[in-house]
Formats: sequence, C-alpha cells, structure tokens
Amino acid sequence: MSPEIFRFAADVIRRTAKDRPADAVLREALKADASLTAVQRREIAQAVFTYYRWRGWHDRKREVEARIAWSLELAERFRKNPFTLTADALRSKAVPEWLQAEMDCPEPWLRSLQWEPKLWLRARPGRGRELANKLGQCKVPKGLLMRDAVDFQGQKDLFETAEFKAGAFELQDISSQAVGALCAPKPGEVWWDACAGEGGKTLHLADLLQGRGQVCASDKAEWRLAKLKQRAARAQVQNYQSAPWDGGPELPFAMKFDGILVDAPCSGVGTWQRNPHARWTVTPNDVRELAELQMKLLANAAQALKPGGKLVFAVCTLTQAETRDVVDKFNAAHPKFEPVELRHLRDEAVKLGVKGAPMLTIWPQEFGGNGMFVAAWQGRGSPMGNSQ
Repeated sequence: MSPEIFRFAADVIRRTAKDRPADAVLREALKADASLTAVQRREIAQAVFTYYRWRGWHDRKREVEARIAWSLELAERFRKNPFTLTADALRSKAVPEWLQAEMDCPEPWLRSLQWEPKLWLRARPGRGRELANKLGQCKVPKGLLMRDAVDFQGQKDLFETAEFKAGAFELQDISSQAVGALCAPKPGEVWWDACAGEGGKTLHLADLLQGRGQVCASDKAEWRLAKLKQRAARAQVQNYQSAPWDGGPELPFAMKFDGILVDAPCSGVGTWQRNPHARWTVTPNDVRELAELQMKLLANAAQALKPGGKLVFAVCTLTQAETRDVVDKFNAAHPKFEPVELRHLRDEAVKLGVKGAPMLTIWPQEFGGNGMFVAAWQGRGSPMGNSQ
C-alpha cells in the first residue's frame, strides 16, 4: 500500500470514537474525496478494518501508521496459517476481557473473527445461479434453507452493475437471509417487520410472499424508512407499507398480523468479524440496556399478532442476556405464546430427521456470515397461518 493510503486510513482511525464508529467515519471520508479510485477505496477500507481486527495485538506506543502496517502483516500471516494463533491468544486479544462473562467464546468462533468477512448477495427468488453466472466470481452454496444466497468473491463495484441497478439482488448477509427463511411467510399473509432499519429483511419477506400478501415495516428512524423506499423502488417491490414506530405500546398499524418479525437492536457481537471496531466500543452496560429494550419491543409488538400467528425474535448478537435470557423472560411473562420449532438450516439435517428447536444460534463459522440468534412463538388460538 502507498504512503497516501496509510495516511488516509490513519486519519479515519484517529477520528473514530464510540459515538463515531469506524464504518460511518470511513463512508464520510470516502464520499468527500472524489479523486480516489475504486482500488484505493478498497485498500483504505481494508486497512481500517484490519487495524481494528488486530487491535488486541497492537503496541499503543507506536504511531497509527505503524500499527496499520503491523495489522496487515498479522492478517497475512493468519491467512497463510490460521493456527499460528493459539486459543489463549485469541481469548485474550481478539475480544475484550468482559465478553467471556457474557457468553461462551468457543475457539472456532474466535478464530473466525480474524478472517476477512465474505460478501453475501441475495438474488431474487430462484435466480441465484443465474445471478452468479452474470456477475462472475461467485459461489452458490447448496443444500441450505437460504436458497437465494450468493457468495461474491470478485472485486468489481457491485453498485455499478446492470444487475444491481435492475434490482436483481440485494447485499444481505447469509445469516440475515436465514432469518427471513425461518419466518417462512406464506403467500397471502400479512407480516410486520417491526424494527426494519433500511429494509433488508422487509424486502426479503416481500419476495417470499411472491407478491401475494403484504409487509408492513416500521423503525424509529424515519431516514432509514426513506432508504427502504429507495431500495424497494429499485427492486420493484410494491407489496409493503411503512410507518415510524418508537417501540412503545402505541402501535404504528391498526391491524393484526399473521406474522411479526422483531429484529431488535442489539450489541452486535455477531457482527464483530465484519465490524471489528465495535469490539472495542461495546460495554457490558450496553448489553444490559439493549436486553431491556428487546423485551419491551417484543412485548409491545406481540400485541398485534393474530391468534395462531407466528412471532419471530432475531438479534445479531450471541450474549446470554440478549438471547436466551430474553426468551426465558418472555416465556414467563406471556404464557399465551407457545414456542414453536424452527426448521434446521441444512437440507441434509432435515432429510435425516434432525429435529428443530424454538431457539437457534447461528455461529459465523457455520456459514461464513454474521452470528445470529432466532427464536419463535405461535400465538395460542387458530392454527398457524390461518388469517381468519
């Protein structure tokens, strides 16, 4: 990398903080400099994220540029032989010390955090192979519930491709795609994506409904719903509507739903491979506060479920407090909701008769995506899927 790349990346790093995450600062900096080539932009992003991925190995007395160079060297050594790092080194340096009191930290997960993340695409239904052939440099995994996932391994600017402009795919992590697949909406149903963000899962649910049925999307931030509107227009998805919601008991839609997805705000521990800066900014107090928020969102959203409908809780984190503890507390407080089995994500396991469970943890090392936790319930009443 050139000295200019190191200086640019170092400037981004110096401007990051807990309330100014590296990815946001990086986007702003790249947007402000139109002279950068696509190759330079990739190199800068790689330098910044590699720096935070290997931050636990840094000598803080060295200049930022020197630490970037050291991080890139460590990443290359790891790429050539990932087992040069011991489990003890990973536990002490790859994640903050407080984490081991909050969750199990298996060695394969810790090792996965040090890999460069994959770039996953979600093709329109049934067109994964077609998309992979058009884009090139893609792999399509087989035998997974995530039928339309495509692993893009190329270097081209996807946002400039004809396929992206035509709405042929969305950039969406494979574990995020698993959430939509586990929701399994049926054509004709009405679903609510309660914490929609910029709408990745909203658009997935709309696709799974095959144009028959509707998705209602809400989020606290109206600018995110504006992004959803833009994405839906590009994807030519029309079977949705949106409204802001602050998470309180006053709900944004005056209707009952066949299915509700609460993809709640969380500490994001499951995204630490893709977003390594967050490893060093999230605190145990954040975990506690977010777990309380998740309970509130889940309880309030559940009011809008039809009898027999399906309620799905998802978070891209792996901490006990934000996953199983939330489920246990919801079960205790809401006996009218019955836990329901989630399908296994591998076709082979289904064929072998492996039973599902009402809670599922997706580890990054399983599919090469984010860590994700999913749980599901059925509202007691008429059979699931009955819209009467």
